[in-house]
Amino acid sequence: MNGKCSGSMLCILLLLAVSKLLAQGPPYQTDDPVPVDLHHYEFYIFGNTDGTPVETDSTGPAFEFNWGAIPRVQLHAILPWGSINPSNNPVYLPAGTGPSAFGLLDTELGAKIAFIKETRYSPQIGTFTMFEIPTGSYDKGLGVGKVWYKVPLWLQKNIGHWLLDGGAGETVVPQTQYRDFPYGGFLAKYTFGERLELGGELFAHAREGFATPQTEASAMIDMGGSYHLRHHPGEQFLFCYGHSVAGQTENYAYVGMYWTWGKDNRKPDAGDAWLRSPARATGFP
Repeated sequence: MNGKCSGSMLCILLLLAVSKLLAQGPPYQTDDPVPVDLHHYEFYIFGNTDGTPVETDSTGPAFEFNWGAIPRVQLHAILPWGSINPSNNPVYLPAGTGPSAFGLLDTELGAKIAFIKETRYSPQIGTFTMFEIPTGSYDKGLGVGKVWYKVPLWLQKNIGHWLLDGGAGETVVPQTQYRDFPYGGFLAKYTFGERLELGGELFAHAREGFATPQTEASAMIDMGGSYHLRHHPGEQFLFCYGHSVAGQTENYAYVGMYWTWGKDNRKPDAGDAWLRSPARATGFP
């Protein structure tokens, strides 16, 4: 399971005090409260990996679809394939044992809801609740075997070319050898012109259980960005890599392609397709 959470209450309180700037999510672990615009769509093809000395889990190919179904609400789905690769090192018993496996993982369904709209002086606030449906094989270690879910609160604030994004949440996993755990993150990102965005985040989580690679708490620093392709403003290349700076040794990486499209009720201004990117969508009609 590739969930993430904050390692201490102090870290979570600090993260909750932060807000965001444009709109994020992939390729970072920190998410945002910005739904897809009404009657607009997003599609990702991606792969990621998250590993510790106990086990390395990879996802890919994975397919993500987001739909601006109604004002301030986005519906979300991910259909992922992936692998588990336990270390089988007796030092980490009872974790990290068993054969490697590849196949369909648990399917993710969710809804992003914006509660409070961003103003000049206050951040946008919302949630991105996700339910993980047990489509992966529990016997092979590719799925949890029961429905589990994530309930976060995210904040966002735009300040010129900067994006500030932060929040925290709880992952609830009602299964043996798994734990409920908190997680949180803070992201700062800067836009360079109309094509390149680079950012860095601090992301932390508590221990997730012996059935996961994350048997102990960890805090990570990730660096990544997105590049808007010249021939299609709504198409982007996404990338991110990070490593732990406290707690259990952990690595995270993400690479993917992103597309957005949709129909406006008004004639679009020049550059609207770019403004509807993951970094700049407002989530409000």
